[in-house]
Amino acid sequence: MAAKEHMNIVFVGHVDAGKSTCVGRLLYETGALPEQTLRKYREEAEKLGKATFEFAFEMDTLKEERERGVTIDVSHKKFDTQKYEYTIIDAPGHRDFVKNMITGASQADAAALVVSVKDGIQPQTKEHAFLAKVLGINQFVVLINKMDAVGYDEAKYKQVTEEVKKLLSGMGYKVDTINFIPTSGYLGDNIAKKSPNTPFYTGPVLLEILDAFTVPAKPSDKPLRLPIQDVFTITGHGTVPVGRVETGSMKVGEKVVFMPSGATGEVKKIEMHHQEMPEAKTGDNVGFNVKGVDKKDIKRGDVIGSSASPPTVADEFTAQIVVLNHPTAISVGYTPVLHIHTAQFAAKITEIVQKKGQEGKADFLKTGDAGVVKFKPLKPIVIEKYAEFPPLGRFAIRDMGQTVAAGVVLEVVPKKQ
Repeated sequence: MAAKEHMNIVFVGHVDAGKSTCVGRLLYETGALPEQTLRKYREEAEKLGKATFEFAFEMDTLKEERERGVTIDVSHKKFDTQKYEYTIIDAPGHRDFVKNMITGASQADAAALVVSVKDGIQPQTKEHAFLAKVLGINQFVVLINKMDAVGYDEAKYKQVTEEVKKLLSGMGYKVDTINFIPTSGYLGDNIAKKSPNTPFYTGPVLLEILDAFTVPAKPSDKPLRLPIQDVFTITGHGTVPVGRVETGSMKVGEKVVFMPSGATGEVKKIEMHHQEMPEAKTGDNVGFNVKGVDKKDIKRGDVIGSSASPPTVADEFTAQIVVLNHPTAISVGYTPVLHIHTAQFAAKITEIVQKKGQEGKADFLKTGDAGVVKFKPLKPIVIEKYAEFPPLGRFAIRDMGQTVAAGVVLEVVPKKQ
């Protein structure tokens, strides 16, 4: 039997919309969450005074998360259907954790936006839907969740669906290609099988929609780009950088370069899930050894490329951004922190080249505006054009503890070496 194709899906939405519960339910329905584990979670949830949280516990494995009832880190879980092998990325809903969402969603082939039918659109609903768009996720399903809490009221489902449609079409989504499913993650309505509680809904259930998605072609024919997530020192192994191959592949014996430091070396060993492999391909999360490179030359946010095609270190870059949420406005001279692949750095806006919908240069961009902006990074950093290396060409702008804007890189002026 041929190996199934692999699909990454991210669940996004407001902190209280019931994302983790929908995910837990999906794992339970596909046999990936065993009955006895669920029973254990149920007892634990009741002890903590968090009845109904048992499915969420499967995703929220950190103790602190269970006690607060909040998803903090990005957790990965697997399940299988007849068609695909899935990894679910449960992106944190809480505002402080949006930057995790950026690195989390950048790995997703599809997204499920969870909206509570009780609460409708929340600030994070907007932010997450928009980030999914900026991060290039084009396959999308919307769960109008917690239908049991409104007595499966069709009018309420229709009202919230219309609100979400309006929001998404304003962001450039093609809403007529998106399914809006009335669900209850807790009771399992329309997750794996059709619910008798929603006779007004005749569309497919969540599992059917997921299986109708397509796995995007992997950018494996491009040169190697591997942003470093962490660097470990492991006894007997020396320095072990860890990261995900975003484009291309990396082979044992290959000569590679770390940018921005320019350190070069030879790949000695590659491991994935504690197994040695001769080659890491696009999409693989790996740990590896490089001979001839000192630990001081490698840090989180650096990017590895082949010596023949080194990653670009930017002197300045031009990007298209959309302002999601800024209390005043973004103007020339503004120097926020940008998060791009695994790096974060300060960059100064040197010019607002244009504001969408008006001619010529603009003085500022406020919440809801889109525009083309020039940035000057305050330290050497690897940035690539979105059109050439999408995962290294999209970013979030953070300030005052929140994501104020998101963007994609149009042009890069490389630093002179």
